[in-house]
Amino acid sequence: MAEGFEGGPIKRIGFLLVPDFSMLPFSAAVEPLRVANRLTRCPLYEWQLYSVDGQPVTASNTIPVAVDQGLDPFPRPELALVCAGLGCQRFEAPLALKWLRTLAREGLGVGGISSGSHILGRAGLLAGYRCTIHWEDRVSFRETFPGMLDTDGVFEIDRNRYTCSGGTAALDLMLNVISEDHGRELATAVADQFMHDRMRTPTDRQRGAQERELALRSYKLIEAIRLMEANLEEPLSPGEIAAYVDISIRQLERLFLKYQGCQPRTYYQRLRLQHARWLLLKTALSASEVALAAGFASPSHFSKCYRQQFGCTPSADRRGELGIAAKGPAASPSRPDKASGIPRSV
Repeated sequence: MAEGFEGGPIKRIGFLLVPDFSMLPFSAAVEPLRVANRLTRCPLYEWQLYSVDGQPVTASNTIPVAVDQGLDPFPRPELALVCAGLGCQRFEAPLALKWLRTLAREGLGVGGISSGSHILGRAGLLAGYRCTIHWEDRVSFRETFPGMLDTDGVFEIDRNRYTCSGGTAALDLMLNVISEDHGRELATAVADQFMHDRMRTPTDRQRGAQERELALRSYKLIEAIRLMEANLEEPLSPGEIAAYVDISIRQLERLFLKYQGCQPRTYYQRLRLQHARWLLLKTALSASEVALAAGFASPSHFSKCYRQQFGCTPSADRRGELGIAAKGPAASPSRPDKASGIPRSV
């Protein structure tokens, strides 16, 4: 094996590009490797791009990207990262799943960038490992792979499994890989090249900026919204929410009217409908099952509320007919994370 920085071996990293992969996290994962090589003037890292058949892959921004090779015969990088996007559920490639399983069985590193974690889940490689995925895909991920140790962290490194939530989180993932391989000093120098003033860790939550903005308004509001997000299938009453966050119902109503422009019940229903819409578009659950999972006891009531919110019925939205942009809150809720109806800790 060739040698790199301070006599160490060169680390070879492979990127499997899936059709409609997200360009930003892919670039954010590759560029730190290039900069680490440049700053040390040593070939610390080599990387290759793969597609299943060796043909170029078109990213979600419609830019085609040439690859170095296909998966036959199997390449064997020390770390293989699947780069995917919103269309990952449509990716059907048994050869890719076999390749990932082979690498993992040989003790090599495997990982997913953005919704690439979904493909690792289908390969059966995340059971018993902490993992993360982009918040937009978390609902479908949990429905498809119940019992996974998924978190809302920006990235996770658990033994030889590497996952990140996408976007600039891929930069943080690779900075931490560089830090593990060659020390924090080099990783910090690489981060400086990207004007990245702080290397995030798995304890950093996705969508932290939104929570920080809410915190400037009211921490009680954050607590109330977290309780709602954690109890979508069995909604809490305004009185229960107010009691959990230790304020009166009237104070709760004033907070939502002041900062969200609506009553708590209205905001809560919008969260549940957003949750229902993700289940409809990202899973194979029936409309009745989605209604129950979103806290609607009656399918007819669910359909009526859904039409008021999105301008079409659930079945029409699933078929891609007549749908309009959601009018709900900016937050796309994650699946409930509760036990026996008791809200998760906040």
